[in-house]
Amino acid sequence: MGDPIQGQFFNPTKGSLTLDKVMGEIILYMKEQNQSLYEIIVGCDSSAVLEPTFPLVIVALRKHAGGRFFMQRIKYPNRKFHNLHDRILQEVLLSCELALHLRSNFKEMVQKEAPEIKYDFQYIHADVGQKGPTKDMIREVTGLIRGNGFEPKIKPESFASSSVADRFA
Repeated sequence: MGDPIQGQFFNPTKGSLTLDKVMGEIILYMKEQNQSLYEIIVGCDSSAVLEPTFPLVIVALRKHAGGRFFMQRIKYPNRKFHNLHDRILQEVLLSCELALHLRSNFKEMVQKEAPEIKYDFQYIHADVGQKGPTKDMIREVTGLIRGNGFEPKIKPESFASSSVADRFA
């Protein structure tokens, strides 16, 4: 239940998919307009309860022309998150774990199936911002993301976590 690599993702059009199928669907989407530029973004949010749900999303963004998303709801039935700090760190850890897996596996898949596609995969969106209760966590969260080799985006730029994933928290 708590493993983003092994769990099932959901897409409103395609239904339930494994992570390998998600990567294949993203490549098919990118092939539709293979001259476009794409961004692959990972983000996560959580519900503000003791046993939260963590919607983890992958967004395939066609620059200036929309995108697709794939979401997995992660739960930890026997684990309690007693404070906001622990929930936010779990969101970022899940995002980093998924992003690290995607960075190596998706790149190989693209090189094999569609080497002409141009995409950027450097961002992880975190649900923290300069305003509100998460402002004291910005350095910790962005440091964790950078330490994993990605560029963090925070509110108001972190739409993958604060808009897409938030709808499913």
